[in-house]
Amino acid sequence: MTQLVCLIRRNSKLFFKDVGMFVTSLITPLILLVLYVSFLANVYRDSMALSIPAEFDVTDAALDAAVAAQLFASLLAVSCITVSFCANMLMVQDKANSTRLDLTVSPVKHSTLALGYYVSTLISTLIICAVTCIASFIYIASIGWYFTFTDILLIMLDVFLLVMLGTALSSVINFFLSTQGQISAVGTIVSSGYGFISGAYMPISQLSETIQKVVMFLPGTYGTSLIKNHCMRGAFEELSACGLPDEVIESMKDALDCNLYFFDKPVSIPVMYAILAGSVAVLVAIYIILNVKKKPNK
Repeated sequence: MTQLVCLIRRNSKLFFKDVGMFVTSLITPLILLVLYVSFLANVYRDSMALSIPAEFDVTDAALDAAVAAQLFASLLAVSCITVSFCANMLMVQDKANSTRLDLTVSPVKHSTLALGYYVSTLISTLIICAVTCIASFIYIASIGWYFTFTDILLIMLDVFLLVMLGTALSSVINFFLSTQGQISAVGTIVSSGYGFISGAYMPISQLSETIQKVVMFLPGTYGTSLIKNHCMRGAFEELSACGLPDEVIESMKDALDCNLYFFDKPVSIPVMYAILAGSVAVLVAIYIILNVKKKPNK
């Protein structure tokens, strides 16, 4: 346990001392927030307004709050995964500069070394995502606040599970990487592609039927849906109070991926949590097994 604590402390310190790595990881979600507000807010608002029948008079405040909640959910869903890859670069850096060789020469088990990277990346990513949440909450408060304390707790739980998923996924992928160029290429691919396949940038309901079936096998899809459900619950409640019938609210939830269907069968919130938690457990187990089975360096 002492060795694990020392490794976590060492990895965390190196991450925050590396100004380039830390600033890049921190500023990326904040830049995304600005870009979302500047470019996607109007697109989301127009799309949501079109889904509301003309005979219903919905206040601009309620509509703007729903759009802000959707932006917030999309930002968190992407950041939890992409920031994990940025924060986990240290594992590859240690391979590239041969620091890992020095660590493996010492009496430290491969499983302990692997867990040290995982936990330190988890801590670093959670700190950055917490800053992102605070900035987003400030933005939402300026638009319209419809969160309850329970909503905030559930959002924090969703963020924690998605960060665990992102850290586990990046750890498994980074295990096979050994150069800065490789990690940069993987980070670019994940940053540009994950938002689309998880339904964060574009709702899954707008994708082709074949792609919809494929992404339903990805755990990140369910994490995105969980965050959308908890971020938008209050906004949907306010829209309902404005007179929108339940049928319209449900159709909006279907369009925004709050409601997911696995081959036409609805997926409940508890099942989404089970899928997300199970995927984390499997990926962490694979990551530890890979490190345990790794042949010692000569």
